[in-house]
Amino acid sequence: MNKNVSIIGVGMDLGADRRGVDMGPSAIRYAGVVKRLEGMGFSIKDIGDIVVNRPNQLVSTDHHKYLDQVVEANTTLAAAVSKEMAEGRFPLVLGGDHSIAMGTIAGVTQHVKNLGVIWFDAHGDLNTGETTPSGNIHGMPLAASLGLGHERLVNIGGFAPKIKAENVVVLGARDLDAGERALIKERGIKVFTMHEIDRLGMARVMEEAIAHVSKNTDGVHLSFDLDGLDPHDAPGVGTPVIGGISYREGHLAMEMLAESDVLVSAEFVEVNPILDRENVTARVAVAMMSSAFGDKLL
Repeated sequence: MNKNVSIIGVGMDLGADRRGVDMGPSAIRYAGVVKRLEGMGFSIKDIGDIVVNRPNQLVSTDHHKYLDQVVEANTTLAAAVSKEMAEGRFPLVLGGDHSIAMGTIAGVTQHVKNLGVIWFDAHGDLNTGETTPSGNIHGMPLAASLGLGHERLVNIGGFAPKIKAENVVVLGARDLDAGERALIKERGIKVFTMHEIDRLGMARVMEEAIAHVSKNTDGVHLSFDLDGLDPHDAPGVGTPVIGGISYREGHLAMEMLAESDVLVSAEFVEVNPILDRENVTARVAVAMMSSAFGDKLL
């Protein structure tokens, strides 16, 4: 793995329309991410946080809450990610809600044209303005990256689509909306629900997932939503769903991903310190990052 890592924070909560997740980057830094990765031999450059402009009241456009602000922040993020990659560095993005994945992927795919994606999440994030039950854009970033949805989200970074459905794996899903289920079937998106993880075991699931996203791609992006883990292990998230991936299963998944040596970028999102207890979820995020970056007991 690239030993030169650039940390980019995005204190975005507008995509979730719930306060607290905007403090996620600070919580993860406080949990010691820089010290942990430096101790593993990585050269860390923390470029700070992307500025997110927050309006004084709710603004909704075409069933998309805070559309202007989300597009603006993600456009800035895409440029920052692209700049760091142009300098030969690995972008590690700290969220913030999951809407920031649109900006991360837009920046990465300016350098990696055929990108594989592992979407670690309890949800599909495959809604559009036509299917969303809430209008919250953090439920739309995977769809937008595939070229589906509002044209302003789809075209962040100036091009679309960013990724192909056949190069995506959703891992840990257990809460899918009707429109998302239809889209998964229509596009043939590979999804490992908790049913498959329970039945097959995480080791086999990860073997299949890594093989899927690595085939005919030029690198893999990890989009890790902390609500993919069970709320018992990661309570500080905005949309917890019981029956999720365990702490140990999460580590195994990240360890196997590190051993595959395919990652070119990563983001860890949806840490909400207001809903957390003693910053445990941010500490879990750092632990998962360390495993994804190759940390081992022996």
